[in-house]
Amino acid sequence: MREREVRKLAKTIIKQVQDNTQELDQEEEEEVIRLGRFSEGDRRPMKVRMRSQVSVEEIMARKGKLADDTEHKDIWIKEI
Repeated sequence: MREREVRKLAKTIIKQVQDNTQELDQEEEEEVIRLGRFSEGDRRPMKVRMRSQVSVEEIMARKGKLADDTEHKDIWIKEI
């Protein structure tokens, strides 16, 4: 159940960042995992692997859009 919630959150964040004129493929995320050990009420980093480098570059170019979103303003995106 948590895995579905994590994947849903990742899709929400990616949709928020992407350009309104373009839709990323629904299966663009190859892997979505939480890092660290689960603890009730604790926040953990999330690792999202994308299928294409082009998608990663587009998301990285538009990650500043999250600063304008009040619901997701405490989420950071960085490439590792």
